[in-house]
Amino acid sequence: MGVINLTPDSFSDGGQIKGAGQALAVARRMVAQGATLLDLGAQSTRPGAEDIGAEAELARLLPALKLIRSALPEVLLSIDTFRAPVAAAALAEGADWLNDVSGGRLDPGLLPLAAASGCPLVLMHSRGDSRSMDGLTAYGDLVDEVIGELKEASDRARAAGVAASQLIWDPGLGFAKTEAQCLVLLDGLERLRAQGYPLLVGPSRKRFIGAVLNEPRPRARLWGTAAVVCKAIAAGADIVRVHDVGPIMQTARMADALWRKPADSPSGTGARARELQRISNGGEPQP
Repeated sequence: MGVINLTPDSFSDGGQIKGAGQALAVARRMVAQGATLLDLGAQSTRPGAEDIGAEAELARLLPALKLIRSALPEVLLSIDTFRAPVAAAALAEGADWLNDVSGGRLDPGLLPLAAASGCPLVLMHSRGDSRSMDGLTAYGDLVDEVIGELKEASDRARAAGVAASQLIWDPGLGFAKTEAQCLVLLDGLERLRAQGYPLLVGPSRKRFIGAVLNEPRPRARLWGTAAVVCKAIAAGADIVRVHDVGPIMQTARMADALWRKPADSPSGTGARARELQRISNGGEPQP
């Protein structure tokens, strides 16, 4: 999954994309480098980010979404939003997936919308919001609590009519988790994947990598990101969400060769695209 930030204040590359034309150019490059799924976000969710509201989010999102959808009809497009009105408008313009960093907490209206559309829905583990999450890092058994809270999110989604086959889990690296807790969570990914839902892991350029490497520059954390991607793939992750598609595509293919059987490898020739299409078409989650 390639990350396309349409925000001026993303922690990693805010302001790098100026306008729909540049967004399309980035999308084309990512697809050429191997991305099958593109994740478009117009509301920053970094710690301390300003909540801009649905109208401003749509003004950033829709021009790029429309242009990319028209130019790249074969590519799966995910929308990184926690707002039901934004999700509804995006689905109407041809978006394929919804990626909710709040797991359905911040706008419960997103859940029946996903149910009605039948689209894949990523439920990410988080607590609070951008301004409060750094103060919500108290856990007992971190991995058990993340699993429990993702189960609660899944139960809320199911109660709203979302099918189990639509759901994808994201452990939420860096969201209401300290740098040390991110490492603990990565060590427990197998336990999350064993719950039966497809697993998305998004480590790209994050501050816990910067803390380990003593590297304050997000764009200089490529190889730290690559190491985490290897760990995620070895633990059974189905999707990795990254900014640097080209080198991470190579990393993923090598990690598959080392840790996964060829039949299970989502980045083998054609297999990665087939797996994402299976999820998108409502295929049953596999333990």
